[in-house]
Amino acid sequence: MQYVYRNFDGPLYIIVAKTFYNPKLIEKIGLELPISPNYFAAHLPLYPILIRGVRELVGLTGLRVNGLEYLKSMVFVNLAATVFLSLFFYFFLKKFKLTTKPLLLVAVFLFLPKFLVVRSIGAPESLFLLLILISLYFFEKENYLWAGLAGAFAVVTKTPGILLFFAYVLVFLERWLKMKKISWLWVSVLLIPLALLAVFSWYYRQYGDFFAYFHSGDNIHLALPFSVFNFQKVWVGTAWLEEIIFYFFLYGLTVYSLKNSRYRSLYYFSLVFYIAIILVQHRDISRYSLPLWPMAIIGLEKFFTSKKFLTVFMILLLAIYFYSWNFIVFNAMPISNWRPFL
Repeated sequence: MQYVYRNFDGPLYIIVAKTFYNPKLIEKIGLELPISPNYFAAHLPLYPILIRGVRELVGLTGLRVNGLEYLKSMVFVNLAATVFLSLFFYFFLKKFKLTTKPLLLVAVFLFLPKFLVVRSIGAPESLFLLLILISLYFFEKENYLWAGLAGAFAVVTKTPGILLFFAYVLVFLERWLKMKKISWLWVSVLLIPLALLAVFSWYYRQYGDFFAYFHSGDNIHLALPFSVFNFQKVWVGTAWLEEIIFYFFLYGLTVYSLKNSRYRSLYYFSLVFYIAIILVQHRDISRYSLPLWPMAIIGLEKFFTSKKFLTVFMILLLAIYFYSWNFIVFNAMPISNWRPFL
């Protein structure tokens, strides 16, 4: 379990859970890593809040976890979010009649190699994907208040959640162009950017800097299209990037496959997120693009349920596990002093 606990950036969310971005408390914790207190502004609060909540519940129940309450809570929250994500994705597929094989699609969904990694460690991606799907579900049901609330929670988990707002604006624009009507219920989606402003306001209280997120270090990776193909950049660092072409191809096909979907928010969310992804200048495109993965499952449903795909998928399942374990061992933080995370 040590490798699971040490994987980037899980332990850093524990620091947020313990301090809620208070610079003095962060400095008192005694991290051995050369990290500025401002760096933690890049780790948004919902996942740490849930870690703290589970940790407090563990304390109240008196369960003995050998002083690993925070570390176990970090993993538990992610695993629980993955379970709820799987159940909700199954419900989503059934409710909108997107496939006749929802269980099979959920199984395929769970085994994208990078998703297998991030759903097995301390990470907010499963929670983020769950909230995105909930928001999209309520939006398609024209329950814009709940869509806005779920989107607000998504953007408080990871900043790319703001792309939901832009996708919804495009849906509204399309409807206005067709029907020349505006509904005041649409304003509910403003909860999404307002939630992000609330996070930035908290940063102002703690750091004295409303834009602390943007000053937290080199974590804004947007540049020109396809700028990831530059080995000289710090967060790229290699020319061995051919698999990124396949991700761009897969998700480009996804956008194209959804362009005529009756569920317009799925198309526009995929489009907006895809545009954002091709602007990312970071080696880890596979992780950044994870919100597009359920859209790919939906848009390319016939391929992912075909016999030819499933045959090869079963053959490669062991390779997916080997990749995931290899990555988890490789991507571990250099921690020798565990006290700050206990």
